[in-house]
Amino acid sequence: MRQRRKAREVAMQVLYGLDLSQGCLPEAVDLFWQNFEAPEKVKAFSSVLVEGTWKNVQEIDALLGSCAENWSVERMSRVDRSILRMAIYELLHCHDIPPKVAINEAIDLGKLFGSENSGAFINGVLDALYAKLRAQDGEQDTETVSD
Repeated sequence: MRQRRKAREVAMQVLYGLDLSQGCLPEAVDLFWQNFEAPEKVKAFSSVLVEGTWKNVQEIDALLGSCAENWSVERMSRVDRSILRMAIYELLHCHDIPPKVAINEAIDLGKLFGSENSGAFINGVLDALYAKLRAQDGEQDTETVSD
């Protein structure tokens, strides 16, 4: 398994736990690593994703709510919400990751960990957000990601 994919899986699980318990970030990360092992590169990238996502969760949730038609952030499943938050963090703050990679990875995580509709739901929300971000940046690229 690719290391960045594994790191995203780890980050999603830690973010899910934080969302569930509203716990302390360092404690959640420490608890995870007390029970699981992974290569250093996986730990490093997952830490970037978890810390960045959780520290920017209010900004991310505002964007998420604005792009999830007919869904409030609170009404989303915790798994989908955790995946979407992480993907939005990547889109906004991880400029070394192509946006379509972040979106496709999130869709795949939704299919793996979410419900049978999670992949399509995540795709729709992130596609709308990506279009909104491109419009704000004045880009003319009309290509969209499809499932």
